[in-house]
Amino acid sequence: MSQLILLIASIIFIVVVTAKFKLHPFLALLIAAFGFGLISGMDPMKVVKSINDGFGGTIGYIGIVILAGTIIGVFLEKSGGAQSLAESTLKLTGEKNVPLAMGIIGYIVSMPVFCDSGFVLLSPLNKALSRKAKVSLAAGAIALSLGLYATHTMVPPTPGPIAAAGILEADLGRVILWGMIVSIVALIAGWLFAIKVASKVHLPFDEETVETAALPAGERPGAFKAIVPIILPIVLIVLQSIAKYPSKPFGEGAAVNWLIFFGQPVVALMIGVIFSLFLPRKLECKLLSGEGWIGEAVLSAATIIIITGSGGAFGKVLQNSGIAATVGDMLKDSHLGIWLPFLIAAGIKTAQGSSTVSIITTAGIVAPLLAPLGLDSETARALTVIAIGAGAMVVSHANDSYFWVVTQFSGMSVKQGYKLQTIGTLVEGAAAAVGVWVLSIILL
Repeated sequence: MSQLILLIASIIFIVVVTAKFKLHPFLALLIAAFGFGLISGMDPMKVVKSINDGFGGTIGYIGIVILAGTIIGVFLEKSGGAQSLAESTLKLTGEKNVPLAMGIIGYIVSMPVFCDSGFVLLSPLNKALSRKAKVSLAAGAIALSLGLYATHTMVPPTPGPIAAAGILEADLGRVILWGMIVSIVALIAGWLFAIKVASKVHLPFDEETVETAALPAGERPGAFKAIVPIILPIVLIVLQSIAKYPSKPFGEGAAVNWLIFFGQPVVALMIGVIFSLFLPRKLECKLLSGEGWIGEAVLSAATIIIITGSGGAFGKVLQNSGIAATVGDMLKDSHLGIWLPFLIAAGIKTAQGSSTVSIITTAGIVAPLLAPLGLDSETARALTVIAIGAGAMVVSHANDSYFWVVTQFSGMSVKQGYKLQTIGTLVEGAAAAVGVWVLSIILL
């Protein structure tokens, strides 16, 4: 219980010092990480190692992806490609349906692509669409974020649900089938939250970018040329995810190994960067310099990378403190049926930040409890995996690197991030849990 109280105090500290006293999130997160680790009784050297591992591990995974995505975004904005893409997309969705469009795009993309990478890739498109349609940037950003989350935690081939299905010996086909149904419920809840709540929050556009993007049609690339740097990395990541599937649908050999290589997020995003270089009417060396578009992207990405790494450090300290086991032990003796996996996953997710860690940890805790809970049939095992995934959404806050990706790429303050991203994931996760519960009543 003392760990939970300390966690709540740490979160309050981060919110207060960043919102009220304007302390940089980088410092706030590091202070919270050291404070939680030392006060909770962790060995001081373990605290240091956790912070180093968490910071380095997070940046190692997402750092180049963020940088490459930022470069693609800057070239799309400056060349006018984002404007072309926005005009074409709005013809299909309608002028005022940007949040719905972003939610659906995120829902599809996040099945094989981690939501961090997906948000980085699609954030420029959201900005362009929102600007063109003159609707709230926050609404599109949250719809995209929650759309990505809907499938990321509940629908294979995302690693978390696959791992949980393996631990619980659940049929993967049933997990996909029922996961798709529940994730649609989650998507709708996320979209409604975006248009009813997030749309009322104002996030100022960057004036220089607005001016640069407003180019005549003849001076900017067409929509097809503009979408290639975004869609090609997504396709490559999807293909490598399929290629790595246990059934090996593409077979084995050198060609498949190369496909897996090109589909690694870092490689795929760098390929996207190469194609983004063809967007300007004339590619001049100065655009690639430290004072040009590349330099601007590097400076923009640096802050995001550092803050995201700090969030990873805080999360790693929490993971290594054993708080996940504490939460799991507190809840596992209750008799809540299908709600138990959801609550354990939600508690662990909220406590330590990582959805994937929450899913895998919860699956391990719940596995020996399936028979006593009456959840050991084939359908019940599949629904348990989905209930765990629903809980792993609740909630995304300061100890979650995805929280910082969403807020920093959207220009949200920490206070706005808690109001939108944190509450949004609570609403979405709760809706998914209700969806699983209803299915359990019908099917079990």
